[in-house]
Amino acid sequence: MLSIIIPVFNEEKYLPLLLKHIRKVSSGNIAEIIVVDGGSTDNTLLIAKNAPEVKLLISEKGRAIQMNTGAKKASSEILYFLHADSLPPKDFDGLILKEINKGNKAGCFMMKFDKKHWWLNLVSQFTRVNHISCRGGDQSLFITKQLFEEIGGFDESYRVYEDNEIIKRLYQKNQFTVIKKWLITSARLYKRMGIWNTQLLFLQIYWKRRFGASAEELYMHYYKRVNS
Repeated sequence: MLSIIIPVFNEEKYLPLLLKHIRKVSSGNIAEIIVVDGGSTDNTLLIAKNAPEVKLLISEKGRAIQMNTGAKKASSEILYFLHADSLPPKDFDGLILKEINKGNKAGCFMMKFDKKHWWLNLVSQFTRVNHISCRGGDQSLFITKQLFEEIGGFDESYRVYEDNEIIKRLYQKNQFTVIKKWLITSARLYKRMGIWNTQLLFLQIYWKRRFGASAEELYMHYYKRVNS
């Protein structure tokens, strides 16, 4: 059994779709769905409260903080971190358990976007490759609770790039696999900012991190461009 942990902030559009999707495609191996809200001002809280399968937690805003909060309250020995706008494949819970039973303690799914564009299609194909440069949080993350605690969970100093940071530590421990099934994620940032502006932003964040930028510098660079 696994615990699904979903960090949310103003996700009234996507959270109902995700919960419905989980009900439809899971194979009965879910111990709980933990939704961790970071101060939503829309109907996200009401949606979570009215979903009988959801355990709602309130947290300080910040995905790393929210996901750590969820992990601390999780009852299962397998954690599955999932963004509200990402839809995992059919039998995702069974597929994760299969990998755990094979000795793979952490990993993700391949990822496609919900928008058709040749560049996004190309980017999606790279997620087949089990290399750190092809990873990102929208692909979701499963990990044993023991390994999660061993590496110290998410680094809460990161307000962006927190998924990549923890995945880097997992690759350093040779503990990462890619399940060859497609997860579908929203291209909402690409739609809002444009394909090339968004891709440029991600490349800038990646290289800034490679050259030693701090977590705060990454945050300031990201939000300056997203909110401009």
